[in-house]
Amino acid sequence: MIVKGQKINERYEIIKSIGEGGMANVYLGYDTILDRNVAIKILRGDLANDEKFVRRFQREALSASSLSHPNIVEMYDVGEDDGLYYIVMEYIEGKTLKQLLKKRGSLTLSESIDIMLQLTDGMAHAHDSYIIHRDLKPQNIMIQDDGQIKITDFGIAMALNSTQLTQTNSVMGSVHYLPPEQAAGKGSTIRSDIYSMGIIFYELLSGSLPFRGESAVEIALKQMRDPLPSLRDENKEIPQSIENIILKATAKNPKNRYHDAKEMHQDLLTALNDERMNEPIYQYPYPEHEVDESTKVMKNMEETKEDEEIAKPIVDEEVKKTNKWIWILSGIFGAIILALFTIFFIVPMLTNEPDVKVPDVKGMTVAKAEAKLKDAGFDVALKTKKQASATIDEGHVIKTEPGAGRTIKKGTQITIYESTGKEKYVMEDFVGNQDVQAIKKMLESEYKLVVIITKEEEENFDRKYSENEVLKQEPLKGTELDEGDTVTFYVPNLVLYPDMTNWFLEGENGVQAWAEKYGITLNVIEQEVSSSNYSDGQVISQGTAQGTQVVTGRTFNVTVAKKVSKPSTTPKEDDSNSSSSKEEEDTKKTN
Repeated sequence: MIVKGQKINERYEIIKSIGEGGMANVYLGYDTILDRNVAIKILRGDLANDEKFVRRFQREALSASSLSHPNIVEMYDVGEDDGLYYIVMEYIEGKTLKQLLKKRGSLTLSESIDIMLQLTDGMAHAHDSYIIHRDLKPQNIMIQDDGQIKITDFGIAMALNSTQLTQTNSVMGSVHYLPPEQAAGKGSTIRSDIYSMGIIFYELLSGSLPFRGESAVEIALKQMRDPLPSLRDENKEIPQSIENIILKATAKNPKNRYHDAKEMHQDLLTALNDERMNEPIYQYPYPEHEVDESTKVMKNMEETKEDEEIAKPIVDEEVKKTNKWIWILSGIFGAIILALFTIFFIVPMLTNEPDVKVPDVKGMTVAKAEAKLKDAGFDVALKTKKQASATIDEGHVIKTEPGAGRTIKKGTQITIYESTGKEKYVMEDFVGNQDVQAIKKMLESEYKLVVIITKEEEENFDRKYSENEVLKQEPLKGTELDEGDTVTFYVPNLVLYPDMTNWFLEGENGVQAWAEKYGITLNVIEQEVSSSNYSDGQVISQGTAQGTQVVTGRTFNVTVAKKVSKPSTTPKEDDSNSSSSKEEEDTKKTN
């Protein structure tokens, strides 16, 4: 159970729960290293115990972390901590599109088009990176107060399998936007996301879903076979060009949909042009429900009766059944033997390719490496994997997978790892941060930078400073740094009140000179002393304790000694009394 204050991976502190879903719970967290709020998605316990699910979840989430687009929530981190599988992402203050629809019902045409333009733009970027969302729905789209949307949960839907259609609680929200091919258990493509976006567009304009049912399975069946209800039948104000976009996006046959999100985006840009407002209704170029040609059509009953023999021989029914099963089992056994023979003997002979050693192309340009690998008889993956390197120049090969020197079959696909050069880090503004040591640790471990911390005398004592507070930094915010570059942070060399006991008020090194140097208002309290332990002007005590940080303009109380003479043992009298006493004493002596 996740509780407030709990730390994930000794870094992300849980603040509160902000959402629960079928697969994961979402929490508002605080990144203690980078000093920012984050959203933390943690997998449900039952899914975290499925090793296959976890592997696919991590792989897809890491792929999605490479996406950078203003309409896609940025992923920061993916990991595991004591059995908790988590994703750390950008925290968005706002509501989901589903929450907005519940509050407003339907949206205006201009609002809906604006949201769809942002959605298709973000998805076009993802599709260009060969990443399919697979679970687009209003619940996974955040909308901020300024109207900007952010798409969330990239790569998570890939981990779900078709059997979850029976799990009403976890998939009921998703199945309303599920493409027919996914509902039928087939693979997902870019056009699967197009279908989901078409259903979302329909819901934005109508305030309702086109397909409803008592269970996820019932809704999935409607997605596969039922035509989309006409939006213009409900609202005649909606232009035909807008309904055409929805019809094209939500076609049952993927061939009738947009090729990609970019094409749908371009169509949205011109949908409200005068010449398009009343265009003809979209006609599908391909059949919506294509018939599998391999399916055999059974003869009808009349044809079957005509083909049957008039007279049938009398055969013992038990013998007939026994012979039937013998033939069936013999056929099955023979088919198995033939299949095994084909797999282990015929196929290897036809497809056997000689083993070849993978050439070493490290350090070559990508173009030269591809040519050398193809000459050796290998297939080269169309897309290289990008990776930073401190030793290999940008655009050159770091390594291949499988690696150089391995002996593998001709025709095997080789993936090239292309260098992006030294890993660049864009300097952030750390001035005012109170923990320079944490910043140093982060920059050194994550970006391999050399961090120097320098103490600097701070002449401005208008406020208190932390000994680990960053006063200034070199280089400044926005500077691009390579691995191994140096960063210098300046922290205050704090001035503290000294122990002034036995100091003197005046003099070159006295209390008054010290107070003038640091802009301190001095309040001198004189205390008369007759003791030989103190001299005039010597400090007896101070009002501010030793070690307190100096702040200019403050008043400093200091008590100094004022020496007085030792009092006489005989009380003093006036001159007349003294003379009388002396005469009386002389008289006594004479007598």
